[in-house]
Amino acid sequence: MTTPVIIEAALNGVTSPRRNPHVPTTPEDLAAVGLACLDAGASIIHTHGTDLFAPPERRAAEYAACYRPILEVAPDAILYPTIGIGATPAEQHAHVAMLASERLIRASVLDPGSVNLGGTGADGLPPESDFVYTNTYAATRYAMDLAVQHGLGPSVAIYEPGWLQVIMAYHRAGALPAGTLVKFYFAAGGYIGGGAPLWGSPPIPEALDLFLAMLGDSGIPWAVAVLGGDIFETPIARLALERGGHLRVGLEDDQAAPSNAALVERAADLAGRYGRPVASCAETAAILGIA
Repeated sequence: MTTPVIIEAALNGVTSPRRNPHVPTTPEDLAAVGLACLDAGASIIHTHGTDLFAPPERRAAEYAACYRPILEVAPDAILYPTIGIGATPAEQHAHVAMLASERLIRASVLDPGSVNLGGTGADGLPPESDFVYTNTYAATRYAMDLAVQHGLGPSVAIYEPGWLQVIMAYHRAGALPAGTLVKFYFAAGGYIGGGAPLWGSPPIPEALDLFLAMLGDSGIPWAVAVLGGDIFETPIARLALERGGHLRVGLEDDQAAPSNAALVERAADLAGRYGRPVASCAETAAILGIA
């Protein structure tokens, strides 16, 4: 039996309206675009709030204002926010716990590692930047425990092979939460600040081969994404569909795309050309094992 394709739509992320005037920013716009993406074939919707530094209560309220209208129309949609900024893992994930307590989300966010996330400067060299996207082992354990506590399926970003080592350690220990979806992020651009990527792996078959070799016969569901470029102009989307994987698209990843719904439509069309149906929200929950 052919496994249906899970399509995740990442609606905004770090993409600003100056970069793309079509990116949604307000809770109302995000809700409307989220529903359009669900209609186009997405089953998972990921959003960023406008202020990651805001107090947890304000972050949670902003996400709730986006998620409630979606769930009124599509109560089985799988929604999840991004990590907040805070001094401790508890502060970073406090809004996730609040949203879970209100039953507004069924997935959680998990970035199990650190990386110098960015691209080259105007001179083609690494910029004079001190920024490191930091996620400690303690933060990973906190996010894992939070997912188990609230019955959330962790949406795991894999920027580097070492991050997948962490996930496989949890898998071998029998501690990987139900509902986990591992997503391989390939670098087509600097993502933050532009330029040529200085992180991760390029969107080439050999890079996907490495990740899949590391997954082995674990059976962990996986998807692919290309940050800073058009996933459909790379071999990654096609290879994922051929090998049983899933797709993440959206203006968070492809900042030059015309719209989120257009990207979901392209993903659904490509899946059909490879003989794979698009997963409904209920089918996605069953594939991942989300409560």
